[in-house]
Amino acid sequence: MKKIRFLLIGTFAMCLSYGFTLTNPTPNSNPEKDKLLLEIMAYILERGHYDPETIDDTFSENVFMNYIQTMDGQHRYFIQADINNFNQYKTKLDEEFKESKLEFFNYTFKTYIKRQEQIKAFYKSLLDSPFDFSLDEEINLDYENMAYAESLFELKKIWIKYFKLSTLGIYSEKKEEELKKYEIDSTYVMLSDVDIEAQSRGITKENMDVYFEIRNDLQRKDYFSIYLNSIATQFDPHTFYFAPQDKELFDLNISGKFEGIGARLQKKNQEIRIVEVISGGPVWRDKLLMVEDVIMKVAQENEEPIDIAGMRIDDVVKLIKGPKGTKVYLTIKHVDTTIEIIPITRDIVELEDAFAKSSIILKDDKKYGIIHLPKFYIDFKDYDQRNAANDVEKEIEKLKNENIQGIILDLRNNGGGSLQTVVDMTGFFIKDGPVVQVKSTGDKKKVLSDTDSKISWDGPLVLMVNEFSASASEIIAAALQDYKRAVIIGSKQTFGKGTVQNVIDLNQIISNNTHGDLGALKLTTDKFYRINGGSTQLEGVKSDIVFPGRYSYIDTGEKAQDNPLSWDKISPANYQTWNSTMNFDYALKQSRKRIASNSYMILIDEQAQWIKSQQDENLYSLNYDKFINERKSRKEETSKYDDLSKFKSPFVVETLKIDSLMLEKDGDLKESRLRWEKDLQKDIYLFEAVKVLQDLSSPIRKINKLAQIKE
Repeated sequence: MKKIRFLLIGTFAMCLSYGFTLTNPTPNSNPEKDKLLLEIMAYILERGHYDPETIDDTFSENVFMNYIQTMDGQHRYFIQADINNFNQYKTKLDEEFKESKLEFFNYTFKTYIKRQEQIKAFYKSLLDSPFDFSLDEEINLDYENMAYAESLFELKKIWIKYFKLSTLGIYSEKKEEELKKYEIDSTYVMLSDVDIEAQSRGITKENMDVYFEIRNDLQRKDYFSIYLNSIATQFDPHTFYFAPQDKELFDLNISGKFEGIGARLQKKNQEIRIVEVISGGPVWRDKLLMVEDVIMKVAQENEEPIDIAGMRIDDVVKLIKGPKGTKVYLTIKHVDTTIEIIPITRDIVELEDAFAKSSIILKDDKKYGIIHLPKFYIDFKDYDQRNAANDVEKEIEKLKNENIQGIILDLRNNGGGSLQTVVDMTGFFIKDGPVVQVKSTGDKKKVLSDTDSKISWDGPLVLMVNEFSASASEIIAAALQDYKRAVIIGSKQTFGKGTVQNVIDLNQIISNNTHGDLGALKLTTDKFYRINGGSTQLEGVKSDIVFPGRYSYIDTGEKAQDNPLSWDKISPANYQTWNSTMNFDYALKQSRKRIASNSYMILIDEQAQWIKSQQDENLYSLNYDKFINERKSRKEETSKYDDLSKFKSPFVVETLKIDSLMLEKDGDLKESRLRWEKDLQKDIYLFEAVKVLQDLSSPIRKINKLAQIKE
């Protein structure tokens, strides 16, 4: 797939460099840059997308609705007169897109900023007066069917209700705390309702101050990205424009590492604060900074420091990040108010929680291994660097050294990642053969195969999935299911994302670009198919053993997305199923019987139905007594599900010996690992997965055919 990806991007680069040479660029002109981005996107989307959308009035209306919804989905900024004025563009955005015009965006952006400034001017005054929680009022949060305010005066009323709801929630909690203190100590003098209300309203005001501080950092380009994605997502949910800073975050997410100092920052009251020190990074390793330290200035080596007060946090991060081995000098105000300049040598920071890890499960004098893989990570610049396939292979070897009898590969909530790593990883469990089929528009299918006859693990294997296991997770689950190599257990089906995306660096396709970083476009270019010829698009992978879950009755996955591509199928690949001595049929039958009679599983299903019933609940009382009664009623309804938190597996979870030595050197990482292992013991789904492994390795048993018919 690596060849496919680079060939495709290379083709785009060749074509576009001829079509978009800038002869007379306008330096530092955002409108010109925006027009250029529209032009490039139109060209790429219409020629490179797997299933290009027809650019017509329907397309225009959909872009319009998506953009307005994203900008003001809760109807807190625009008034009806604004929407009426915007409507003149409702069927014109297709022409604007084709002609790279910005009229609609400029008009809506100007209006939005105007409304935002008006709200900033009055929101504090709305919180100056006490709220009367004895009034019989309510708020409707059904945003989809909510009308826009007819005037600025009516808009104020909407904001007042939001503030009142927020304050009421804080007020009720504070009042409950005061009552508990009094119950513990009858001499305790409780705060008056007036004081509690004043404190609660003050917290709401502080929260709003932070909210508008964050919004103040947003620039025109940030809102233009929203507009571009209102266009891009009309083609499918996974086609997406990345602004330069978003592309960096995407790369970080897919690789699980970055070059920097190893600290997370947050802006509050115009100050940039340290909110987390990342384990293993330079700051953590040398104990240079602490949480709540404030960064005042940033200086590069042999350069004057830059005062960052009031600066956008994205811009501060750019100043601090840098290549491994380079130095950055931070002027720090510590919590004790002392100020010092701290030199930090940048390094590669790995986010350990993003990487594969494993543990031992002890059950009935037997050992089983669990490998947790949160994503299929990879460094696209260098495949030999740390990636999901290599790490999983290492975890398998570590588990084999512990003499385990079976492996559980946990792919729950794994949203996918690299296609190359999943092909390699599937090969760890089969001798050789096709893994996935890939097809571009009009092209013949390409079969991506495991060509290495080596098998890392040939014993009992269970894959755990859920509704949020997507893309690469579905590829390996589908392949191992088609080979009859593993038992897939989890939700009724996985996410249902059967498409392949390529990330196109827009900077590489423009000659003489003086507009700065153009960002990137993640584009759907292919569909992938199971080796049996079926698509996972929309349908996902059906679990062999289905667990009830919190989202069992809620629409999730690709089907719940806007503009998904359709399901289809192609001819199957040539493959042979696994010649197994494992007792698949018996394991499936026993597991289904256990789940059907398990009181916890029954309770989980009941909870899922209750959650479904609450989806359409949009009315909330702003009267204190009614608010408390409603909350009490919900608490009583949910209390029956409290027993779910009491579940604890009878098996023992142990850290691998080789990992224990490593963890002793890193207290934070050790704590994180122990917390994970503790959670494993409370995981009823994992408990059943272990039982399935036990049944798989039991002697082959024939199931009575009559019994099967009765089921």
